[in-house]
Amino acid sequence: MDSTTSKRSALFFRGFSADTWQRAWKTLKVLATASLLALLVTQRPAAADGLPDTIERIKHSVVSIATHQPSRSPRANYLATGFAVADGRLIVTNHHVIPESLDHANREQLVVVSGEGRDTSIHSAELVAHSANDDLALLRIAGPPLPPLRLGSSDAVRAGEQLAFTGYPIGMILGIYPATHRANVAARTPMAITARRSRELSEAHIRQLRAGAPMVFQLDATAYPGNSGSPLYRIDSGEVVGVINQVFVQGGREAAVSRPSGISYAVPADRIRPLLAGYQE
Repeated sequence: MDSTTSKRSALFFRGFSADTWQRAWKTLKVLATASLLALLVTQRPAAADGLPDTIERIKHSVVSIATHQPSRSPRANYLATGFAVADGRLIVTNHHVIPESLDHANREQLVVVSGEGRDTSIHSAELVAHSANDDLALLRIAGPPLPPLRLGSSDAVRAGEQLAFTGYPIGMILGIYPATHRANVAARTPMAITARRSRELSEAHIRQLRAGAPMVFQLDATAYPGNSGSPLYRIDSGEVVGVINQVFVQGGREAAVSRPSGISYAVPADRIRPLLAGYQE
């Protein structure tokens, strides 16, 4: 800056009064604050995908499947997860979690537990429909209905899509507190994979292979014992597109907790509709 310009600039600034300087300074502070806020908004992480709001909506429809016996300690034996559909009194879960028999002599009964933590309600339940091949069961509960979840189209689910599931992993230890996990759809695959060695074939496995195993979703997600029957749903709408039904386990049963594989499977929700259509009240 040459001396002439410097003099002109000095004269220009000396022409401002004290009040003018204060007003100009306040304006600059307001502009700077606005610019900083705009920068923070534009750089905020794009994690607000709606999942927290969706969880708040759907968690009241997610229940625990258990058996209850008054003389037992603890009285409730938590088996799996389920969720309300249709009129709110129908509960979807997995067929493999339903006990083959109950100790009726000691008043053991199948129940559905709704709520969270200590604020829970126990509903007596009965099995009204099932599909062993699809590993699905439909229960009917007594008492007031629960808010039902809407079934979406599982045919529209694509590999690479992000979904979520909510359930009660290891309910006997962690308690009745719904936990949610994100799940990436890795593939569609047959429910029963052909065994590599004859000793890996069970009677149930052979029956599935002969019946023509249905296609299921393979998920890049960690599910635990107790997550069976959890609804697999779209993050934005909460529409159910699948039902968690099994986990790939490396080693024994304990490995599902201590060394989870991170690979889980879900039955497409479209397989629920025949059970609903065929149910006669």
